[in-house]
Amino acid sequence: MRFKRSVANPRRPTGSVRTSRRASPASSRAWELSLFSLLDTERLGQALGSALQGGETLALYGPLGVGKTAFVRGVVAGLGASQEDVSSPTFVLIHEYRGRLPLAHIDLYRLNSLREIESIGLEEYLSGPMVTAIEWADRARAMLPEDRLEIELRHRSVKSRSITLMATGPLSATLLARARRSHGHPSKLPRSRRADSPKGKKSS
Repeated sequence: MRFKRSVANPRRPTGSVRTSRRASPASSRAWELSLFSLLDTERLGQALGSALQGGETLALYGPLGVGKTAFVRGVVAGLGASQEDVSSPTFVLIHEYRGRLPLAHIDLYRLNSLREIESIGLEEYLSGPMVTAIEWADRARAMLPEDRLEIELRHRSVKSRSITLMATGPLSATLLARARRSHGHPSKLPRSRRADSPKGKKSS
């Protein structure tokens, strides 16, 4: 079930998995992959969601249309919540989902300053037990916790993407290690979600 917190900004308008895994040789805290479909992106998010333990911050970076929302949709599925209503927050800047852990999906695209970001109560989410997934996290870099999982998606072609997950502290490093194990063993993922392939959903 999705819960919406109305934080509007009136000033702005409105296949089979073929994922290649390449761990960074520089650090076990980095994981780089190639994604060849929307389903690949969601399944990786699902592996991460199944590994969450509470209180983690997921900082997402990347241009419009690269798949940030699709990744969060997978995270929500990995937490056992319904992913059907997951969409990029627009005028409502924060969506909350309740699975085995609560998750706040926050989109900072329409905010222009730290003052505006502070006004939506971001610090309260970051300091509590809730998992936070923040799109356009670069706009609040000064407010992010030191220990976070940074997730950067990049376009490679019309259909393919690359993604780098970087842990910046012990909590996020543990999360990354657990996610890699889940991703390598699909049987560990919630069975009702493993074969899901949502159609016609726009990702950002």
